[in-house]
Amino acid sequence: MATAKIVYASMTGNTEEIAEIVKENLEKLAINVEIDECTTVDAEVFLDTDIAIVATYTYGDGELPDEIVDFYEDLQKLNLAGKIYGVCGSGDTYYDQFCKSVDDFDHIFGTTGALKGAKNVKVDLTVEEKDREKLKLFTDSLAKKIV
Repeated sequence: MATAKIVYASMTGNTEEIAEIVKENLEKLAINVEIDECTTVDAEVFLDTDIAIVATYTYGDGELPDEIVDFYEDLQKLNLAGKIYGVCGSGDTYYDQFCKSVDDFDHIFGTTGALKGAKNVKVDLTVEEKDREKLKLFTDSLAKKIV
């Protein structure tokens, strides 16, 4: 059975909800999923999974959340060749750099040798029905890459 690991950072609960939706969608596709808050695991958790997913919010005007900075820096050091990755998260369109942390993680994953499995999903504050549809496409795309 294929496996996925989701690591998330969430201050208000919005990104945690996104991560839970991704988890539920992947489980419906018969993928074994583990989910962890970013301060409870090391980036090396992605070495033992088929699909690596980060769900993060963006703080202020494009900054990584403090609690995920160490994870981000450690991720840069990994060789994830043969892994599939995806990035999603929440932000606020009030800021010029909407969901920049999602793009930052996408870039770093690209340097690890992992293969991008789905288009990034960026949610404006809270999950709406259109976001659920995007997250469904996100998980479907990730699952197809490992078959």
